[in-house]
Amino acid sequence: QVQLVESGGGLVRAGGSLRLSCAASGRTVTSYFMAWFRQAPGQEREFVAAISWIGGSTYYADSVKGRFTISRDNAKNTVYLQMNSLKPEDTAVYYCATDSYYGSGVYSLSAHYDYWGQGTQVTVSS
Repeated sequence: QVQLVESGGGLVRAGGSLRLSCAASGRTVTSYFMAWFRQAPGQEREFVAAISWIGGSTYYADSVKGRFTISRDNAKNTVYLQMNSLKPEDTAVYYCATDSYYGSGVYSLSAHYDYWGQGTQVTVSS
């Protein structure tokens, strides 16, 4: 059974930075993507960024491109999300997720992912 544990959330002022971590245990050999999603109160969960375990290809939502960086450490089965130039609209619960099979072009779809972490709160004050 795959377990994902996020850490690194907190309260930061606008313009500040945070780094989120997601440690995966029991990862299946067929897992292809690890992704970050976020959900603000009253809003739907939205895609933030994704990275492939093999090759390290990265993908970003337009709203975070140039400010956030996703990376991975395969030896530690851990994925990171470096968030710079944070804005109040980045405030949300951030979730990491991983899949159990490859799908073309589905990295931004929450329905593609089988395993989710418990979420970590990120609050950006103005």
